[in-house]
Amino acid sequence: MMTTKIRLRQMRFYAYHGVAAQENRVGNTFIVDLTLTAPIEKATRTDELEDTINYAAVYEIVREEMAIPSKLIEHVAGRIARALREAFPEITAIELTVSKLNPPFGGDLHSASVILEEHFC
Repeated sequence: MMTTKIRLRQMRFYAYHGVAAQENRVGNTFIVDLTLTAPIEKATRTDELEDTINYAAVYEIVREEMAIPSKLIEHVAGRIARALREAFPEITAIELTVSKLNPPFGGDLHSASVILEEHFC
């Protein structure tokens, strides 16, 4: 049996997520990594867009959700997952990472991330 996944890596957004008032005013850079599992084997034979999940449409959903300010990146990840599942009910699993680069809490670190994994069967 074939397992098919679609992966969009390092989608970069400037957004206004954070608990501190400064984060809501100044914003920060966020990276989103996404893997979708879906029964899209038919596209491997037909070469037709309607037999798979449109990557551009997936990106647009992520972009729209990233544009809505939230205090927590956990909340952002949950919104993205729900929106993708609503738009593409054929999705059987989602792995989603939302990372905030250089989080402003006085430590020297690259990013803070939330990883959300959901399986729908």
